[in-house]
Amino acid sequence: MRTESLHKWYGKIHALRGVNIEVYSGEVLALVGDNGAGKSTFVKIISGVERKTSGKIFWKGKETEITSIEQARNLGIETVYQEQALAPQLTVLQNIFLGRPWTKFGPLKVLDNKKMAQAARRVIDELGLNIQVDQEVRFCSGGEQQGVAVARALLFKAGLVILDEPTRALSATGVERILEFIRGLKRQGIAVIIVSHVFPQIFPVTDRFIILSRG
Repeated sequence: MRTESLHKWYGKIHALRGVNIEVYSGEVLALVGDNGAGKSTFVKIISGVERKTSGKIFWKGKETEITSIEQARNLGIETVYQEQALAPQLTVLQNIFLGRPWTKFGPLKVLDNKKMAQAARRVIDELGLNIQVDQEVRFCSGGEQQGVAVARALLFKAGLVILDEPTRALSATGVERILEFIRGLKRQGIAVIIVSHVFPQIFPVTDRFIILSRG
């Protein structure tokens, strides 16, 4: 993924000022900066939450317009937000397939619960998570909830995973688990952008970092 001269205006506020960023397959890129530096705005544009004012976005070498969250996901861009966007009252399985359930082949859209459960267990095991797919997410720790969000990205074959403040408010054990998730994504050749203002925590897994300052 690459951006060229990316600008974003909110009225008279120039939130992004010609941002040029490129991340490669299997690379972990850290995007760091103080609050208000433009990190969240950049993520929202790449994730399809916001529209850029001007500039170009390239995906797999081709210029593209990202106009919605659904389009970004269809391209292979998954974002794991600080709030994780999980439904705590639903199970791990339901959260992984939320909005994108698998159905059985045929004219009727019947959910393929067996296939979904098998796929969810496989990716949960790959991440080393000691949780059950039928347990409610509210009973998972903060690190485990981040893992569920990462599992969702893995299952849907993301080419780029954006992690928004993934280590915030986690214990030392939780932070190490997140770092191991990131290493797993890298081993699979997935590009990762980590957005953080706590660089020392993410330094061990970072290949390269970019500092954003006032857009």
